[in-house]
Amino acid sequence: MTLSPNAQAMAYLLSAVLFIFALKGLTHPTTARRGNLFGMLGMLIAIAATLMGSAVQTYGLIIVGIGCGAVIGIIIAKRIQMTAMPQLVAALHSFVGMAAVLVAIGTFFNKRASAELTGLLMGELSAGIVIGAITFTGSVIAFGKLQGLISGKPVKFSGQHFINALLAMATVALAVHFGLTGALWSLLLMTLLAFILGATLIIPIGGADMPVVISMLNSYSGWAAAATGFTLHNYLLIIVGALVGFSGAILSYIMCKAMNRSIINVIFGGFGSDNESANTATAAAGQGVKSASVEDAIYWMEDASKIIIIPGYGMAVAQAQHALKELMEQLQARGAEVLFAIHPVAGRMPGHMNVLLAEADIPYDLVMEMDEINPEFPSADVALIVGANDVVNPAAKDDKSSPIYGMPILEANKARQVYFLKRSMRPGYSGVDNLLFYQENTALIFGDAKATIEGMVAALKRQ
Repeated sequence: MTLSPNAQAMAYLLSAVLFIFALKGLTHPTTARRGNLFGMLGMLIAIAATLMGSAVQTYGLIIVGIGCGAVIGIIIAKRIQMTAMPQLVAALHSFVGMAAVLVAIGTFFNKRASAELTGLLMGELSAGIVIGAITFTGSVIAFGKLQGLISGKPVKFSGQHFINALLAMATVALAVHFGLTGALWSLLLMTLLAFILGATLIIPIGGADMPVVISMLNSYSGWAAAATGFTLHNYLLIIVGALVGFSGAILSYIMCKAMNRSIINVIFGGFGSDNESANTATAAAGQGVKSASVEDAIYWMEDASKIIIIPGYGMAVAQAQHALKELMEQLQARGAEVLFAIHPVAGRMPGHMNVLLAEADIPYDLVMEMDEINPEFPSADVALIVGANDVVNPAAKDDKSSPIYGMPILEANKARQVYFLKRSMRPGYSGVDNLLFYQENTALIFGDAKATIEGMVAALKRQ
């Protein structure tokens, strides 16, 4: 069965509407599941409409490709841990980028000897290759940093801004030359420089800015898809690419605003720990850190009226969200108000903590964003920090020499008592020491977060 162009266009329109509803649904945890279903249905309709179009002459290789992709996707989905979700997203972005590059190069060789290879088409091919190549290598570097294959610290080198600018100008010049002449050598050199530029742009960016980088690469992958849509004359791919591109760009802006950072600085400047970024926490280390036990924390929490729990990447590593659900229920049974505080960049990607808490069936109305939860800290008896670090570091407000100075934080330090669950004294992903460790009302409980929280639950049950 072959769809007419009008029927295919209507199917694409329906898919586009479903994708818009999907993005709308993903704006809040309560509607996220429905948003995902809209997106899946939209993609199913889009794939079916494309396969039934007149441009498809044979299904053999398409079926093989879909089958291989489905098997790989199912295996990854079943095996991937939530802690590894950010690097999986980065890896998937790289696939989109490479697909754009391969489609553009394949189109060039396929139409090289025909009259269809116009200046406009070669311009579209240039855009797809440049954006796709930068997305590919940038995403590979981000994956390496998140996976620990590459240091999370900024990898700076002499003259990095000059070299990046030179690479960018040379890439654009070659793209223009290719668009005017169709020369193979300019195509290949442009592709190579774009691959290099993607790596040199991302590798100087440190760990604390990695959530913004993931969002930014998401935007790049959208524009790469849109460019591919122009190349293939597929209107739905153009629409979807634009939706992803704009939503990723908006999310990057929102996250930079939440971190009080310029997106230009994120893209073109390094961030993280280095020898020059000493701050007052180093000097504060001489004051000592108070260590506490599970029993100490329970002594404070069993009669507390309000407890605010702040999850971070350490909670994800320990898979402690289900234990937190039990702790919440035990505390609520004693009449305590239990709230969860989420920073916009907690974890390694946007929404990381929200998904983990939702996985443990923690009610959405108890999970509060930074702006609405910060006024609650002064009236909280206990702030329980589970593996978070940079997002509660008072250095962001008090230490002008700190690299994270100016970043809005969760004001856990204003609670009567702060308990910090950590494996060690190591700083957060940014590499910046945490001033909160050394405050008078703070105590650290060392050990695995899940085991510690399970110990708290058991102690409360014995009371």
